[in-house]
Amino acid sequence: MSGTFVGMPAFPAAARAAVRDTTLRGNLRHATHTIRAKRARAVAELDDWERLRQAGKRIKDHTLRHLDRYLEQLEESVTAAGGVVHWAADADEANRIVAELVRATGETEVVKVKSMATQEIALNEALEAQGIHAYETDLAELIVQLGKDRPSHILVPAIHRNRGEIRDIFTREMGAWGRPAPEGLPDTPADLADAARLHLREKFLRAKVGVSGANFMVAETGTLVVVESEGNGRMCLTLPETLISVVGIEKIVPTWQDLEVFLQTLPRSSTAERMNPYTSMWTGTTDGDGPRVFHLVLLDNGRTDTLADEVGRQALRCIRCSACLNVCPVYERAGGHAYGSVYPGPIGAILSPQLRGTGSEIDASLPYASSLCGACYEVCPVAIDIPEVLVHLRERVVEGGEAVREGSKVRLRPAKGHAAERAAMRAARWALSRPGALRAGQRLASRTRRLHPRTLPGPGRAWSGTRDLPPVPAEPFRDWWQRTRGGKDGAK
Repeated sequence: MSGTFVGMPAFPAAARAAVRDTTLRGNLRHATHTIRAKRARAVAELDDWERLRQAGKRIKDHTLRHLDRYLEQLEESVTAAGGVVHWAADADEANRIVAELVRATGETEVVKVKSMATQEIALNEALEAQGIHAYETDLAELIVQLGKDRPSHILVPAIHRNRGEIRDIFTREMGAWGRPAPEGLPDTPADLADAARLHLREKFLRAKVGVSGANFMVAETGTLVVVESEGNGRMCLTLPETLISVVGIEKIVPTWQDLEVFLQTLPRSSTAERMNPYTSMWTGTTDGDGPRVFHLVLLDNGRTDTLADEVGRQALRCIRCSACLNVCPVYERAGGHAYGSVYPGPIGAILSPQLRGTGSEIDASLPYASSLCGACYEVCPVAIDIPEVLVHLRERVVEGGEAVREGSKVRLRPAKGHAAERAAMRAARWALSRPGALRAGQRLASRTRRLHPRTLPGPGRAWSGTRDLPPVPAEPFRDWWQRTRGGKDGAK
C-alpha cells in the first residue's frame, strides 16, 4: 500500500491535535449528523432492508471464497469485449503500468473519476514524477487537490472544509491549474459548483485519457460500474479516447442479478438516495461510442493476504458507502486525517492495517481507534462486524504484528517483544490457580494501597496512560465476607 501518509504520527497523537480544532469539529459534526439522518430515512423506506443487507453479505462472502475463479472469468469477459486486462501485485506495479499506458498515447494530461484505489497507490504523485498531470474532476476531490490537502472521508473527501474555506481555495488556486475562479466569487453552494463546472469543462473537452476506479465489476459480462452524483464521472468515462480503470480485486460480483442488490443498498447507505443520479456501466469498447481503448488494471496490494485471514477478510466486503464513518463517535471528533490513510473511520481502522501490515506506528494504533460501541456494524450494508475485526487486529498487534499464512490458514507470528506482558500473564495465571497465594496477595495490596502509584511503570504505561487505575479496596472481598457474614474464605 502506498506511503502517501508516511511520517504521520500514531492515531492517539493525531487525534489529540484534531480534537482541539473547533472549526474542524464543527464541520464534522454538522456534516455527519446531516448525512446519517438522511440515510436513516432512506433505509426506513425499505421493509426488506435487513434481507438486502444479508443478501449483500452472502454474495460478497461467496465471491471472496471463489475469487480466483471469478477473476479469471472477468478477465475472459473483458478481453472478449475488446478490453485489455493487466494484473498489479502492488502499488508500484500498478503505477508503472498506468504511467506506461499514458506515455504510449503521447499525452501528458489525464482526467480522473473519484477513485479510492488510485488514492491508495498514490497514482497522482507517481504520474507527476513521470511528467503527467492528473486532474481530479469530482467536486470534493477537486477541492482537496487545489488545497494541496488530503481526503478525510470516503464519500465527501472535503468534509473537513466549510464553504468559506472552499471559496478561498478556489479564488487562490484555480488560476494555476486552468480557468481561474470568477471575480468576487461568493461562498454559496450553487456559485461554488458553477465555478468548478467552468474550471473543469475545458479539461473534459481537451483530455484524451481518462482514469477511473469502479464500484463494481460483473464477472459474467466484464462490465464495470461507477455510481456518482455530479456527472463528472460520465464525462471522464465517455469523452476520452483511452480509458484506464484501476480496481481492487475485491470489487467483483458474479452476475448482474447480484449487482441489483448493491445498486439498492449503496445509494441509500452513502448519499441517502434511492438511486444515484449517474450510474455508468461499460463493457470493453464499442465502435463509435465511448473510448476506443480500454485498459483494466486489477489491483492486489495486500488484498490476497487479507483474504487469507478468516476473521479479517470480511473487511473486503466493503462497498465504500461511508455509513460507518457517519455514525462513529471517534471519527466525528477526530476527523479523517488522524487515521493516516485514504481509508478513514471504522473501515479504515480495520482495512489499512491489513493492507499495509501493522509494522508502522500509525497502523499498529488504528485497531485501537474505536470505542467498540458497535454503531458501525449496525449500519453496514454488508454486515461487516467491524468491532470483531478490531479486537482481532489488536491481538495481532500485541502478538507481534504480522500474520503468517500456512496453507489456507493464518496464524500470528510470535512477538519478539512484549516479554513483560507475557510474564505478567504467567504470574496472574499462577496466582489465580493458587487460592492461598491469591488471598495473601489481596491482603498485601489492601494494606499497602496508599503507596500504590497513580500510573503503571514500564510497559504498563500504555494501559494506564489512557485509563484511571481502579482503586484498591480497604479490605479484600474474602475478608469482608468473613467479617460480615461469618463465613470462612467466602463460604457460610
